[in-house]
Amino acid sequence: MKVIFLKDVKGKGKKGEVKNVADGYAHNFLIKQGLAIEANNANISSLDAQKKKEEKVAAQELAEAKKLKEVLDKITVELKAKAGEGSRLFGSITTKQIAEELQKNHGIKIDKRKMELADAIRTLGHTKVPVKLHHEVTATLTVSVTEIK
Repeated sequence: MKVIFLKDVKGKGKKGEVKNVADGYAHNFLIKQGLAIEANNANISSLDAQKKKEEKVAAQELAEAKKLKEVLDKITVELKAKAGEGSRLFGSITTKQIAEELQKNHGIKIDKRKMELADAIRTLGHTKVPVKLHHEVTATLTVSVTEIK
């Protein structure tokens, strides 16, 4: 019997796959548990429509990420902090502070976890911070840290 998997089933198939399985296994386990549905013409056409919709949404997300990348590459986030000898900061600048400043001054909301800063900023000056917007798109945000006088 041909079935369309609705969820991943270890050793049998992944979500969205159409596979041939034993009739008893299909009826008594897969369909009963809601893991698969019978692969008839109506179900196959709805699966194709769902895949097309998901591809369209993924393409739209990629386009939005590329637009945001262009904007972020041009922005410089200005932060002020107390510094001591050798332009070392008292404390550090974290991704949370960068995200808050970006939201406050530029109206762009980005999750702090998307900023790939290896370690917090501990010196004055300009720092390039990579921001992962999409699995294919990474923007570079410039952070300028100046001293509070």
